Amino acid sequence: MPGKMVVIFGALNVLWMVFVASQAFKIEIFPESKIVAQIGASVSLTCSTTGCESPSFSWRTQIDSPLNAKVRNEGTTSTLTMDPVSFENEHSYLCTATCGSGKEEKGIEVHIYSFPKDPEIYLSGPLEAGKPVTVTCLVPDVYPFDRLEMDLLKDNQNLKSQNFLEPTEKKSLETKSLEVTFIPTNEDTGKALVCRAKLLIDEIEIQFEEKETTEKLQVYIAPRDTMISVNPSTRLQEGGSVTMTCSSEGLPAPQILWSKKLDNRNLQLLSENATLTLIAMRMEDSGIYVCEGVNMIGRNRKEVELIVQEKPFTVEISPGPKIAAQVGDSVVLTCGATGCESPSFSWRTQIDSPLSGKVSSEGTTSTLTLNPVSFENEHSYLCTVTCGHKKLEKGIKVDLYSFPRDPEIETSGLLVDGNPVTISCKVPHVYPLDRLEIELLKGESVMKSKNFLEDMHKKSLETKSLEMTFIPTTEDTGKVLVCQAKLNIDEMEFEPKQRQSTQTFYVNVAPRNTTILVSPSFTVKEGSSVNITCSSNGLPAPKILLSRQLNNGDLQPLSENTTLTLISTKMEDSGIYVCEGINQAGVSRKEVELVIQVAPKDIKLIAFPSESVKEGETVIISCTCGNVPKTWIILKKKEETGDTVLKSTDGAYTIHKAQLEDAGVYECESKNEVGLQLRSITLDVKGRESNKDYFSPELLMLYCASSLIIPAIGMIIYFARKANMKGSYSLVEAQKSKV
Repeated sequence: MPGKMVVIFGALNVLWMVFVASQAFKIEIFPESKIVAQIGASVSLTCSTTGCESPSFSWRTQIDSPLNAKVRNEGTTSTLTMDPVSFENEHSYLCTATCGSGKEEKGIEVHIYSFPKDPEIYLSGPLEAGKPVTVTCLVPDVYPFDRLEMDLLKDNQNLKSQNFLEPTEKKSLETKSLEVTFIPTNEDTGKALVCRAKLLIDEIEIQFEEKETTEKLQVYIAPRDTMISVNPSTRLQEGGSVTMTCSSEGLPAPQILWSKKLDNRNLQLLSENATLTLIAMRMEDSGIYVCEGVNMIGRNRKEVELIVQEKPFTVEISPGPKIAAQVGDSVVLTCGATGCESPSFSWRTQIDSPLSGKVSSEGTTSTLTLNPVSFENEHSYLCTVTCGHKKLEKGIKVDLYSFPRDPEIETSGLLVDGNPVTISCKVPHVYPLDRLEIELLKGESVMKSKNFLEDMHKKSLETKSLEMTFIPTTEDTGKVLVCQAKLNIDEMEFEPKQRQSTQTFYVNVAPRNTTILVSPSFTVKEGSSVNITCSSNGLPAPKILLSRQLNNGDLQPLSENTTLTLISTKMEDSGIYVCEGINQAGVSRKEVELVIQVAPKDIKLIAFPSESVKEGETVIISCTCGNVPKTWIILKKKEETGDTVLKSTDGAYTIHKAQLEDAGVYECESKNEVGLQLRSITLDVKGRESNKDYFSPELLMLYCASSLIIPAIGMIIYFARKANMKGSYSLVEAQKSKV
């Protein structure tokens, strides 16, 4: 047993030594073997130990150069921080950790690069279609540039690529560029120009960093096709005005500059607008005017010559050559002279009548004031202007009118539907009367119009009117009555030439649209109930009166309610019922016939003179049916082979010279839409006595006829047989042969 214990303890000692060996002193560094850092960035290297509670750390470069970094130790970790990273940090750094007698060391390589910005694109100038331009792509502050590759692309098409493989003699940040010259076209507008730069920052792991810049191309066009339009003309009168418009094509749109060419050939800038307007032109404004289209690419010019001619002496009169003046107003006629510094003026009428106005002259203007305007001023006035030895005359015609107020509407009384009313439209103090037209309109429809041509030569202010009588209807309510007066003087310019007044119709309406309804029907069976309903429209609402028309035509009032109910009707209730709508404007009447149907009754069937007669006598069979209206009567004779309907008149059938076969049963059927009733009688016809000598005229006629018929039949048989023998038969031919 003690020997086994020794073996167990020995095994435990071996396991403990293995465990202690597994927890031996170790050092780790992060990142593990190398790091790529950009110049100007901040980078930290971390060194840590395991298997030692209180290690000591130290950092150095492999070539024992300065660290150029800060060290921070804490517990089992030490951190070396480079902030910012510079060329002095491109080394292999070693971290040494000491734990008692144990010492461990780990190294890490720091590689640096610089690629801080996107590429920059520069153009030698604006892009002009058809002209070469140089594009420069710059990559600033790059290191190491021998690993830099640059591409310049236009719309995904590679224009140029470049590498910078020349060895670097010193460590520094440099700006590298790539240049390309090409000729842009209009189609290049909108295309993308791309400068792409790629830097290999880790040769071992082939790690790249790529940046690119894109710029949209805008191709410009120098100004061209510059054009000038002149309105009204390049030749002008002194004092006139001219508008010149210039246009020029290009991209961007050219700015328009207007200048005048001076005597020394220099240009005097006048305007930067496309349109140049010159007013009150003088002789010295004549010359060459230049339009230039200018944009960032270039300029293009066009010239036009304006010639300003001396303005002649002229006279103008206003408002001319004629004026419309309202009687009682004030009118000023103005006569002005141009082209003369000191003119003299005189006024007169064309027929040398008094002016009836006040003249005032000042400078180059003279006025004739007519205040107030009267019939004495209806003339043609002449203004004579004298300038040195020159004399000019201008005339103006003064036409008078008077149309001061709107028309006035008057009615003879209230408007009642169906009752005539007279409307009057008056136009006060109007002139000239023969040009006046008055219209009366209802809504947009002209009711009546009138002209006053018979007053053509009257010179006076008068009040004219138009009257008409019409019958208003309910449709007129709410419509507008318009009295419209027009002074038809097209040759005169004045306002208003038309005046109007309006009045809205309100028409009192007599009862109308009266209806009478019978429910369930106008025709009912005896004993049924009937509702008679009456309605009528009008303003004011009509009073309802239901009556029944008597045989003498008088009305028997039954109800003032809109509905009259007849319960358990009788035939006596049949008749004409009248509905009346009554108000203060009138009465409207509607009637309906009510028919009460009754089944046939009190039917009578008789034989006259008797139901038993002798052979050869006349018998009348008559059927009647009380006083039930609209009843059909059918007389029949009963036979074993079937009934025979007799042709009767008003229910009566006459048998002339009765024969034995006329004896039998006769039936009368009386029916209408409600029902029917039957009656029958038996007629007995007695024969003559046998011993009586009797020879009737009828027998004599029968005997004579038979004596003629028998020979005729024999002849027909003879000719038929003869025709059969020949194959044909002609009664005409047969007769000819006998003759």
